[in-house]
Amino acid sequence: MTLHGVQTFRYRGSERFSNPGNVIVLHPDEVHDGAAGTADGLIYRMIYVPPELIGAVDGHGSALPFVSDPIVADAGLWQALADILGDLDREPDDLVLDDAVMRIAAGLSQQASMPRKAMTAMARTAVLSARDFLEDNSTEAVRSEDLEVITGIDRYELARQFRRLLGTSPHRYLVMRRLEQAKRLMSIGTGLAETAAAAGFSDQAHFTRHFRKAFGMTPGRWNDLRSGSR
Repeated sequence: MTLHGVQTFRYRGSERFSNPGNVIVLHPDEVHDGAAGTADGLIYRMIYVPPELIGAVDGHGSALPFVSDPIVADAGLWQALADILGDLDREPDDLVLDDAVMRIAAGLSQQASMPRKAMTAMARTAVLSARDFLEDNSTEAVRSEDLEVITGIDRYELARQFRRLLGTSPHRYLVMRRLEQAKRLMSIGTGLAETAAAAGFSDQAHFTRHFRKAFGMTPGRWNDLRSGSR
């Protein structure tokens, strides 16, 4: 949500500009940057919504909506985000969050230029089975062969259907589960090297590289911000 100033960013090969009142929709795995577009500075708020939450609104029955124009003027979508981003001092309760996710999903579907395509029962079952396996084995080395056995479809079809339903690749989904585990470990004081090993990364450098790519900062910097250190 752009609150003050002009928000400029490069996304899907084009330079974009957002003014106050607009919602910016950035899809998983799409590279982007961001900066203030004028000397007046920039104030914005953002939230990472796991794609599986959006898909769960219709029971993962169809592909995720794709909003091709990332800058959206939609009062309903804005208000849904404002309801969960308005007070950053406390987390919204479950009922507020559930309602907001439903309205966000509806807003994204309305803004998508093409109707959502229904998923076949076989594809839906395969993807959700792969997702569950990745969650249960996120700290282990998962091979394409493992997912083929679990789902009964070949790796390329699984990758295609996984992205349609969950908005990202199986590999990226696995990495994000590892990063979530790493955040939990760091939150209880686990050291960075121990965290990297326990979360399933090959070493601390591997962990740091993925963390920076996902969150725009190093694990050490995230730890400092979380604990209030400077």
